[in-house]
Amino acid sequence: QAQFMESGGGLVEPGGSLRLSCKFFGSNFGVYPMAWYRQIPGKQREWVAGINNMGTTIYAHSVNERFRISRDNTQNSLYLEMNNLNPEDAAVYYCNIGYTTPTTNTWGRGTAVTVAS
Repeated sequence: QAQFMESGGGLVEPGGSLRLSCKFFGSNFGVYPMAWYRQIPGKQREWVAGINNMGTTIYAHSVNERFRISRDNTQNSLYLEMNNLNPEDAAVYYCNIGYTTPTTNTWGRGTAVTVAS
C-alpha cells in the first residue's frame, strides 16, 4: 500500500513562495496520476492540483497561474511550487494518488503552510 511523506512547508510572508515535496513510498509511482490537497482545521480537505502519468496538469481556480505541480518519477516524488502566496493559502498540504480525487484512504502527516506578515 502506498504511503506518502510531505515536506517543505513553513512560514512565509504574503507574496512569498514555497516549494512542497511529496515522497511516495510504494511501487509504480510513474503510472499513477497524483495530486495535492489542502485542509484548513475544521474544514474539509480540498483538491489543489493534479498531474497525470503523462505530465498533464490541472489546477483549482483559486491557485491557477500561481501554483505549479510537477513530478520526478526517478525520485518517486511530487512537487508543488507555490508563488504569490496569500493568507487564504494557509493550510496543511497533502498528496495522494488520483488526478482530482484521492483514490486511497492513506494520508501522510501533511506539511503546514502559514502565510503571515
